[in-house]
Amino acid sequence: MLRIAVQSKGRLFDDTMGLLAEADIKISASKRTLLVQSSNFPLEVLYLRDDDIPQSVANGVADIGIVGENEFVERDEDAQIISRLGFSKCRLSLAIPKEKSYTGKEWFNGKKIATSYPGILRKFMNKNNIKADIHVITGSVEISPGIGLADGIFDIVSSGSTLISNNLREVEVVMKSEALLIGNWNMDEEKHQTLNEMLFRFEAVRSAMDKKYVMMNAPKDKIKEITAVLPGIKSPTIIPLADDDWCSIHTVLDEKRFWEIIGKLKELGAQGILVTPIEKMIL
Repeated sequence: MLRIAVQSKGRLFDDTMGLLAEADIKISASKRTLLVQSSNFPLEVLYLRDDDIPQSVANGVADIGIVGENEFVERDEDAQIISRLGFSKCRLSLAIPKEKSYTGKEWFNGKKIATSYPGILRKFMNKNNIKADIHVITGSVEISPGIGLADGIFDIVSSGSTLISNNLREVEVVMKSEALLIGNWNMDEEKHQTLNEMLFRFEAVRSAMDKKYVMMNAPKDKIKEITAVLPGIKSPTIIPLADDDWCSIHTVLDEKRFWEIIGKLKELGAQGILVTPIEKMIL
């Protein structure tokens, strides 16, 4: 049975559980303990602190794990990146008090920087020839400048609201991070088969994200013009109707371009446009 390590709480936990649920891998949330087995898939879920996941996967305690890229890079454990999952996105940034005048990376020379990610910060400093003192803190890094512990901080930024509430401003983005699916290098064939099935389900869920299934009636003499503006997966589906002058066109649209394309369709004579969400999409 395949064992996956996931964060025990927080945004990454919520996103991971959401992905498993969308992939129809049922995990009992009400009976959550350290180790829980899925009721309908050969998978065990091991709940850990996020910073323990890379080591657990590298050592074989878990076969795979879902962890933030920031933690994976910081821990520098010997595990493989299987897939980038595209959620729980954030960035690791340098921030300083708002009232300070920032002149560039050289501002940090001779300064004290508080962080929970000394490894990533040290690599950035070495690359940019910055000489600064790193103060490693586990916990509320953002309060360090306010209490005189540091001149600036290096920490995770999502919305930036935490920085604002602590009178800080972001000055350098060092690294962008998202959720990764990582794996042990030595899984057997049976576990690889289970992993491939899970990846297939994950891909079906991800493919459906931000996509809409669109159906419309259109004049037959406008088919060529209408299909020209539809970015279908391959080509739109065209179905004849009882009225010989009309047909039904079905396609999938990206939500980012949805309103732009719908406007063009109406101009070309499309009517009765029906839009529905897509739960899964197998490519």
